Amino acid sequence: MSHVDVRFEAVTKTFRLGGVRNVKEHVLGVSGHRAKPVRIEAVHELSLEITSGEAVALLGHNGSGKSTTLKMLAGTVAPTSGRIWARGRIAPLLELGSGFHPDLTGRENIFLNAAILGIRRRETAARLDDIVAFAEVDTFLDTPVKFFSSGMSARLGFAIAVNVDPDILIVDEVLAVGDENFQEKCLDRMQSFKRDGRTVILVTHSYDQAAAFCERALVLDHGRLTFDGPAAEAEPAYHASSRATASSSPAQRS
Repeated sequence: MSHVDVRFEAVTKTFRLGGVRNVKEHVLGVSGHRAKPVRIEAVHELSLEITSGEAVALLGHNGSGKSTTLKMLAGTVAPTSGRIWARGRIAPLLELGSGFHPDLTGRENIFLNAAILGIRRRETAARLDDIVAFAEVDTFLDTPVKFFSSGMSARLGFAIAVNVDPDILIVDEVLAVGDENFQEKCLDRMQSFKRDGRTVILVTHSYDQAAAFCERALVLDHGRLTFDGPAAEAEPAYHASSRATASSSPAQRS
């Protein structure tokens, strides 16, 4: 029996841009010449449910609100209004390697990132060999990650996320990084998650990839949900979103 893993209830996220005095202006007590503050509505009253075992593609143009939506689900960004509910452990792969400390080694970053995801040190130690084998970074395991290539960081980030036993895996453009063999390995692991009844949310700019892996697609256009249905039928809405221009973005000056 499937259960609801993710629920968004009329979720809106607004960012306020500009209008904030810098340190110099605070010290001198003056205000520089700056435009009036602008409120950008990145996500507008988003409501949806995702059940366990679903593989869902999140599609849309750059600036459509995809990353903001995922960050709110992961808990790194708070919604301005509305409610988000998620069941179980979430493993977010929002920007591979972005959570690594550059001066720490690969080994140290494995333990650090696993701890952030709620994994105890003993559990991480038990899974260390699997993480290293998947990432294929054993030669550089005790090297600071600032010397890693982007592909190495991507492999290590993905390896940590899929080896912490998540209920919900959030994958943001991971398959755009790394070589073909790594991408195939990622897809194989994500397929195994689907077979195990886990929930996978995939962000990709490749419609073909989304349609091949996911049964369902959500299309965002300037923060608004314009399509929710079978991934095989999402192409018109996706291309319409991709053609959207920034001039139609819902912004409100205050």
